[in-house]
Amino acid sequence: MIQDVIKDVQHRMHGALEALHREFKTLRTGRANVAILDGLTVDYYGTPTPIAQVASLKVPEASLIIAEPWDKSMVSAVEKAIRNSDLGLNPATDGKVIRIPIPSLTEDRRKDLVKRAHAMAEDSRTAIRQVRRDGNDRLKKMLKGHEISEDDEKRGLEEIQKLTDKNINEIADDLKHKEQDIMAV
Repeated sequence: MIQDVIKDVQHRMHGALEALHREFKTLRTGRANVAILDGLTVDYYGTPTPIAQVASLKVPEASLIIAEPWDKSMVSAVEKAIRNSDLGLNPATDGKVIRIPIPSLTEDRRKDLVKRAHAMAEDSRTAIRQVRRDGNDRLKKMLKGHEISEDDEKRGLEEIQKLTDKNINEIADDLKHKEQDIMAV
């Protein structure tokens, strides 16, 4: 029974870490990466649709992304979505293909991105702590219901705390790497 709680906690904590990794990919560094466009949606005939579902995205060189909409009538909508995003990108089109040059980041923009990375990491730490709280509550409820002994509860609480510490440390490591990546010139 305790192992079920531990496995559930472990699974949910892993999910929080994966979500952080996906969010970090959307943060722009100095290099072109199609993942920075992941959160972008395009108005596709009245329906907000992820950009990757309406256009082919390629990185032909380190400072350029090319978006080629499958439906040529969507070129202006894709360009508008990119231009209106908070990514600070200025796309150019020739009617068929959208070229998105990735400018080098200014020092202020780098600092803003680092702040966003810190906020994302803090949200993940909060999620990890919430999972810990839920797991601890489940163990305490099982103890009250006489489903487990006090020793089992203590072991379970210790195991959950070890998982929490491990995941919080991993978030700190990931944040440190992302910060270095952003600040690299």
